[in-house]
Amino acid sequence: MIVEPAPAKLNLALHVRARRDDGYHELETLFAFVTDGDQVTIAPADVDSFAITGPFGAGLAGEGDNLVTRARDAFRAVFGEGDAHAITLDKHLPVASGIGGGSADAAATLRAMARGSGVAADDPRLMTIAAALGSDVPACLVGRTMIGRGRGERLEPIEAPHWPVLLVNPGVAVSTAAVFAGWDRMDRGPLAHGDALTIALAGRNDLEAPARALAPAIDVVLALLETQPGVTLARMSGSGATCFALFADAADCRAAAATVAAAQPGWWCLETALA
Repeated sequence: MIVEPAPAKLNLALHVRARRDDGYHELETLFAFVTDGDQVTIAPADVDSFAITGPFGAGLAGEGDNLVTRARDAFRAVFGEGDAHAITLDKHLPVASGIGGGSADAAATLRAMARGSGVAADDPRLMTIAAALGSDVPACLVGRTMIGRGRGERLEPIEAPHWPVLLVNPGVAVSTAAVFAGWDRMDRGPLAHGDALTIALAGRNDLEAPARALAPAIDVVLALLETQPGVTLARMSGSGATCFALFADAADCRAAAATVAAAQPGWWCLETALA
């Protein structure tokens, strides 16, 4: 049995520079990952099976096409691995929430399949598979703080401290396609130069405005996070609706988590840290 974590992805900054002729968008983003997320388990079996558990498993129930099984099948097609597996996805991240849950799950599946088949973690074919599965999957495959360019697949590692971070989702699923469709096509410039904190603080999320128009609850989340004592940065991640708050002190993060939970008990709230 192989157990592989699928940590949540954050976009500490996300600059949309242009719409490309291939339908994708030219991006500059600062990816980061936290210490918590989903989990993928793979075990030998007589026939293939796929099960979803966890508090957000019901949101994927009956889904005919899951990135986990697509990653499994793509790995087999490239590496010729034909053994059957029982795969379980333990889903702890909200679905369609801007923190790369599906992409992280696909990347964890690729890592688990590679471990089980003796494929090196840095085999370039894994990155090729990841890029074909989705724009965020290559970053999730590496799973560390990086600058991403292009669709997000051109990656440059950057050092970052392990800041405490609070993730909050108001229970609203936002369509990534709809958010990108609402982008105003204004190029507001590249990421800043410097260390990860400098880039994050000087940056922005160009998808925040269209996401807030689609899901006004994001306004409420950000307003609450921005007023928490000790917060260094509060911003929406990806295409939303999950927002994050960075703190220099773990006690401030813990206090903010308690405040949010008391004010909005129906929201999803995760106190964690950057990996």
